[in-house]
Amino acid sequence: MTGYYKEPGPKLDRESPFESMMERFRFAADILQLDDGLFQYLASPVKQVIVSIPVVMDSGKIQVFEGYRVIHDNVLGPSKGGIRFAPDVNLNEVKALAAWMTWKCSVVNVPFGGAKGGVRCNPKELSLGELERLTRRYTANMLEVFGPDRDIPAPDMNTNEQVMAWIMDTYSMNAQRTEKAVVTGKPIILGGSQGRKEATGRGVVTVTLAALSKLGMMPNKVTVAVQGFGNVGSVSANLIYEQGARVIAISDVSGGYYNKNGIDIPAAIEYQKNNNNSLEGLPGTESISNEELLELDCDVLIPAAKEDQISRHNASKIKAKVIAEGANGPVTANADAILDKKGIMVIPDILANAGGVTVSYFEWVQDRQGYFWTEERVNRRLNRMMRDAFDNVYGVAEKHQITLRQAAYVYSIDKVAATLKMRGIYA
Repeated sequence: MTGYYKEPGPKLDRESPFESMMERFRFAADILQLDDGLFQYLASPVKQVIVSIPVVMDSGKIQVFEGYRVIHDNVLGPSKGGIRFAPDVNLNEVKALAAWMTWKCSVVNVPFGGAKGGVRCNPKELSLGELERLTRRYTANMLEVFGPDRDIPAPDMNTNEQVMAWIMDTYSMNAQRTEKAVVTGKPIILGGSQGRKEATGRGVVTVTLAALSKLGMMPNKVTVAVQGFGNVGSVSANLIYEQGARVIAISDVSGGYYNKNGIDIPAAIEYQKNNNNSLEGLPGTESISNEELLELDCDVLIPAAKEDQISRHNASKIKAKVIAEGANGPVTANADAILDKKGIMVIPDILANAGGVTVSYFEWVQDRQGYFWTEERVNRRLNRMMRDAFDNVYGVAEKHQITLRQAAYVYSIDKVAATLKMRGIYA
């Protein structure tokens, strides 16, 4: 929805992802007229765990790392969220990401609460053996936290299906049984789901097509720019290209690549694969910066790279009609009003990129059943859940005359709050 922005309060001095999330949470709580007690409950993590992780390095020396797991909420079901390995991981960042996961699960009607984990380390400086020992010791320290009915990790920044396999194996060895459902994002051979790798990008395109339909725009008549060409960006670009859209710009860390007549996305994916995973020098394109890509004259903009890419400093220069947030937090809270005044429909991250957690839920269900679905069935069910979620959020936006972002928070927080009221507080 556009033209509906309601000012949530004083302008933020800082534009951190945590502050952006809390500003939007406060606004939704005000719309819902949550009492102070419910507000405090939903704003506070259920559990915050900090562990020391001693690892015997290849040199024989012991190095101690710090690990985190934050359970933000478990009202709707077991908590769910990724684990990231990065040198700048900290508790505040993990708390914000865990809260985001709560709202993301709720908005797509997945019966999970939100969680997030991390280890402060530089995985690029670790050997494969050191990375495995780090992962296994972190998991051992979290045995009372993790569990298929308690808390279910998944891959995130600098973690992958191999790391998830180590977590699953470590948990299973301690439980003395194979427990595939304790983690998602696993290799297929260990109980992973078909369609998991493409799920986030597929979800982005599903809600983008739903938005275009609301605006009366045909997919084969629109121009698209995609910032970021990792898993989410490349899949999004390819799927919308298959719908007949003209993708005029893509980018990665080496910069942006533009062709007003359209880029052959399958060819770009193949080029990247054969060029050390880089788009640098992509034939048939002219080089632009990542910043210039955001400001191109296009119908759809998919920021699928990093957070805080569109802020109050450049929001007035954005020309797209629809922004679908493939990344987490690519638009700061301070940019929301500017984009809305320009009539730009923003599909928020907690809705647009929720395809990943949706198929993670499918993986968990399949592991619990011991029965696995075809990729076609996974994709069909994902598309249906994402379309339903978009329609629900769109309806809330129309009812309250607010933006899609504000509506996504109102919808998800209302659902968690209503569930909490029904369950009551155990004393």
